[in-house]
Amino acid sequence: MFHTLKEFAHAWEPEIESTQKILKHLTNASLSQAVTADGRTLGRLAWHITTAIPEMMSRIGLRISEPDPESPVPATAKEIFHAYNTAAIGLLDQIKEHWTDESLKVFDDMYGEKWTRAATLRTLIYHQIHHRAQMTVLMRQAGLRVPGILGPAREDWAKMGMEPPAV
Repeated sequence: MFHTLKEFAHAWEPEIESTQKILKHLTNASLSQAVTADGRTLGRLAWHITTAIPEMMSRIGLRISEPDPESPVPATAKEIFHAYNTAAIGLLDQIKEHWTDESLKVFDDMYGEKWTRAATLRTLIYHQIHHRAQMTVLMRQAGLRVPGILGPAREDWAKMGMEPPAV
């Protein structure tokens, strides 16, 4: 749980970097990759992570102007990457401009429940981590390199002169 805005920023900034690592490896062709015909595509998951920021934050009094949560998935990976950066950095800017540490204790209606703003920010981070993990599976299926996030990816072990762990 976050008790200060500084604690949130300290947690959110590395999450931005981790998501950027994933988004940088997407290609326009990979955006249509799905596990099943009726499942979310890689592009849809990337866009969902991106638009969740303004959608969730609008429920707790912050205005992240871009992207519009109702907008369709962009055609290019570059557009998604740029929109994610705008939203993720915009969140930090909005919090610094409009909130104090006491704001984290305020309760808001979140999807029919009452959550503190600190809990909402924590959930936003967990939500992003959850969907990033889903994206790595689709990235492998699309033949993309998966970057290491919380440790080396399979391809990173060779760069370190080591064999990947046996699974």
